[in-house]
Amino acid sequence: MHKVNHMTQYTIRNISDSVDRELRERARRSGKSLHETTIEAIKQGLGIVGADQIYDDLDDLVGTWQQDEAFDHAIEDQDTVDADIWR
Repeated sequence: MHKVNHMTQYTIRNISDSVDRELRERARRSGKSLHETTIEAIKQGLGIVGADQIYDDLDDLVGTWQQDEAFDHAIEDQDTVDADIWR
């Protein structure tokens, strides 16, 4: 059995200039359409951002670095400057 994903059409009127500017700026920064950006903003505002939301930042990695001596040893040759190449 296939789940039918029903989509409803909306027309939204009386958008304030500040909301319009912010949506257009977000769309420009993300390289997405105004339509797609507006739907994402609505989902975020409703707290229903689902698994289909893709983030392109690294916030989830902040504070997770762990020292690893084996890793450091494995890459220490990469920290060596080859004098013959850099003359």
